[in-house]
Amino acid sequence: MSDLRGRVDRALEDFITVEIAELLALDGELAPVAEQMWVSVAGGKRIRPAFCYWGWRASGQPDTDAMVRAAAALELVHAAAIVHDDLIDRSPLRRGRITAHEKLGDALAVMIGDLMMGWAGQLFHTSGLPRAFLARAVPLWTTMGRELVAGECLEILRTGRAPDVARSLAIVRFKTGSYTVERPLEIGAVLGGAHPATLRALAAYARPVGEAFQLRDDLWGVFGDPAQTGKSVLDDLAGRKPTALLALTLTQATEPDRRRLHDLLGGSVTASDAAEVREIMRRSGALAGVQRMIAERGQAAREALETARLTPEAHDALIRLICEVTGDA
Repeated sequence: MSDLRGRVDRALEDFITVEIAELLALDGELAPVAEQMWVSVAGGKRIRPAFCYWGWRASGQPDTDAMVRAAAALELVHAAAIVHDDLIDRSPLRRGRITAHEKLGDALAVMIGDLMMGWAGQLFHTSGLPRAFLARAVPLWTTMGRELVAGECLEILRTGRAPDVARSLAIVRFKTGSYTVERPLEIGAVLGGAHPATLRALAAYARPVGEAFQLRDDLWGVFGDPAQTGKSVLDDLAGRKPTALLALTLTQATEPDRRRLHDLLGGSVTASDAAEVREIMRRSGALAGVQRMIAERGQAAREALETARLTPEAHDALIRLICEVTGDA
């Protein structure tokens, strides 16, 4: 996995170096934008390229640098998405660094995200894979973008509404699960010409893994250590995001705790407010409930994988990715 991440990093560096040079050739005044492009792509675990690459290997295809470049394009989709997401959420930090909108303003942040999304398509289509292979994945690439935007829109539309765990899980699937796990894995497998039975098994594996990824991210957003997550634990609470964690809390908490939670989330959320919210989440059983949901989805993914006829290498890699996503060592 570490070797794959290093190869993805090098593919991104090679591609972005050329693109930044082209950008600066237009006008040197674009230097702050170019610098922020590097910042926005730096760091991260390269989860999405990993799923895409191992979808390719699960189809029976061998390792190739061209596939690594195609998979690396998924990281640019992610970089674009988080620039826009941070702007929507007014998040000041990402991976411990100042976010694009905080540093350069809202308008330039939108432009940076848009350009990186364009870069993603360019890197994918110039990866070096045969055109016939790439053509197979175009509908999935379009679907991934549609689902990503739909999830973000649904989160905005659902914020502040009555708690609904099922709706929260739908947002989880579209906003994060789709473009993090489901579509990258499917794109890799379709690029490699996977057998329909393999595609079905991978789909049954990918959905619970994608949901587990976002559920764990939601926990980190409230209970995580900012020194490790690179984000404030106040962001999700201040935005009153319609997460499954919050929905479960509002559904299961006692009436006094529900009233107190509404008061705490009704205005600016301080560090002491967040600590009190966390205690309510623990008392309500929501924290344990989400942890249980993550574990159940990890197990469902393992069971789905056992129905797929994969090489031992691909099978073991996909198991390791479950562990990485769920935090289950």
